[in-house]
Amino acid sequence: MNDVPSDYDSPWKVIIERYFPEFMAFFFPRAYAAIDWTKGYTFLDKELQQVVRDAESGTRYVDKLVQVTRKEASEADWVLIHIEVQAQRDTDFARRMFIYHYRLYDRYGRLVASMAVLSDANPGWRPQQFSYELFDCRVSLDFPVVKLLDYEQDWTALEANPSPFALVVMAQLQTHRTRQNPEERYAAKGQLTRLLYQKGYKRQDILELYRFLDWLMTLPVELEQQFRLDLEQIETEVKMRYVTSIERLAMQEGREEGRQEATRELLLEALQTRFGDVPGEIVTRLNEIQDSEILKMLHRQALLAESLAEFEETLGR
Repeated sequence: MNDVPSDYDSPWKVIIERYFPEFMAFFFPRAYAAIDWTKGYTFLDKELQQVVRDAESGTRYVDKLVQVTRKEASEADWVLIHIEVQAQRDTDFARRMFIYHYRLYDRYGRLVASMAVLSDANPGWRPQQFSYELFDCRVSLDFPVVKLLDYEQDWTALEANPSPFALVVMAQLQTHRTRQNPEERYAAKGQLTRLLYQKGYKRQDILELYRFLDWLMTLPVELEQQFRLDLEQIETEVKMRYVTSIERLAMQEGREEGRQEATRELLLEALQTRFGDVPGEIVTRLNEIQDSEILKMLHRQALLAESLAEFEETLGR
């Protein structure tokens, strides 16, 4: 089994860290309005991992813990925001949100707000609550969720929205829509790249957002080569030369991670379609595999196996 850090890097992690106020304003405007941004904010990712390291792992995509100060409060009266971006349907997700919530509250003795962004392609999956009761005792956690698929209903508004997360959402939606059609993805990637330049972002913002787009919207080698030529043409048209050869080399590493993630999603989708809910233990083991060829082999096995138990035997080998 590969030794992979639980807090592995991803475009969502990077983009939230760089644009956290914009993230909150776009997805959770009520919370954004209640935060005193003049007091700053602090990411507590290492602390989060210490709190949840013993919790059962599921299909967690990226999670963040942020210390903020509410308006009309002293600096000592800080609170915590726990954010999860979830990429696949997971029947254990709401329970895990509850576990992380009470562990954070227990550790810090501070108010905690748990929030989730669902970036999966399943329109009917919308976990928003975990609760249980015994005799006359009842415990419940309700948490706000944002479903990225809902933004598809007003594409024009996304195109006009200056927030960097409007483009982030469009890239995620187009990645889902073009999963089975490389030619459509090639065209959509070109359209979003042109839009990225047209929105008037600063140079570093263009690089960060393009990195996110490029990581998600992976292309077959021949189309990727053609897209490189298109990118040079786009930059010539807008008279901006932003993505240098050195930066492209760094982005290639991100694209390899993107290919692995795309294969992993197809693998999980095949298992869920054929055998129903996939146990969290299997998902965790798949998340730990960083070899693209092994993931491709397992995807084929997911399509051919007679049962989930047979697939798990292959996974064990």
